[in-house]
Amino acid sequence: MTDSTATSAQAAAAGRSVATSRGQAPGRPPAVDQATVPVDLGVIQPRRRLGTSDLRVFPLALGGNVFGWTADQTETRSVLDTYFDLGGNFVDTADSYAGGRSEIMIGSWMRERRSRDDMVVSTKVGKSADHPGLTPKAIERAVEASLERLGTDRIDLLYLHVDDTEVAFERTLLAVDHLIRAGKVRYFGGSHHSGNRLYEARIAAGMLGVAPMVALQNQYNLLNRGEYEKGLARVAAQLGLGVMPRFALASGFLSGKYRTRADFAGSQRRPDLAKHLNKRGLRVLHELDRIASVHEVSTAAISLAWLLTKPNVVAPVASATNAKQVFELTQAVRVQLTRLQVLDLDRASA
Repeated sequence: MTDSTATSAQAAAAGRSVATSRGQAPGRPPAVDQATVPVDLGVIQPRRRLGTSDLRVFPLALGGNVFGWTADQTETRSVLDTYFDLGGNFVDTADSYAGGRSEIMIGSWMRERRSRDDMVVSTKVGKSADHPGLTPKAIERAVEASLERLGTDRIDLLYLHVDDTEVAFERTLLAVDHLIRAGKVRYFGGSHHSGNRLYEARIAAGMLGVAPMVALQNQYNLLNRGEYEKGLARVAAQLGLGVMPRFALASGFLSGKYRTRADFAGSQRRPDLAKHLNKRGLRVLHELDRIASVHEVSTAAISLAWLLTKPNVVAPVASATNAKQVFELTQAVRVQLTRLQVLDLDRASA
């Protein structure tokens, strides 16, 4: 799953400068200053095939969970502009993010940039207050609402944001297939689904003659490996699912920003961060720092590059609230970790 194709729109965006500064404290990777080091944006940008679909995506999906929440309209536009100009084409959102404001902001940006045809847009349904659950009626209404907010006529990748066990899988699959046949959804995938439920969905799709899932979004990162590696990885391989790990940076801990309790004292994610501040978490950060210094990239980039070495992983999902963070994250797609570096990270996070 490493197919690469040229993308004229992104290549034409060559010319913006981004940068690295050497002035960070010893023991941490170089800080990034977007204004000083030029990066050649005219080169062919990497693309990976998403599962068995015909979608080709940048190996980093830009998460939209912060849009309309911790990132306002101006910040959101800057983040999306930078990601797009660096070659990104894959944005991930949900109808429940910021009460739908995330989709509105993404749609507004695509309209202003006239970039819709250059983007792969994924969104999720099932958790919104207006259309909760996965009944056929809820799915249809949720998708129609997302299309309106996004200002588009189709969703490239629709995720089932919940595993609604109160609704027969057959009804859910038929409802999604109806939307695919109508051209409102191109492909769909699962989220929060166990391996058994993914098998169940594939069997039901075969019996009904409807479109199968092509993607899976699950929690997977250096500090949360068990769920994927001990079960879902085998399922994804057998079903040909493209995997987009969410919480790819463990709520930001793997960015290296949080190393003491004082660092996240005011963070809304304090409980998620605090659980990683232990010997294992600090050991992983130390190894990330060491390898990041070798490659002269951010700690976050090495965390994401590690995920990109794993079977069936297509594009980790990570969010940013400013352009500098976007640059730090997208460094991951250019990093080529050695086998020894991957092994060292595997051992540190075991």
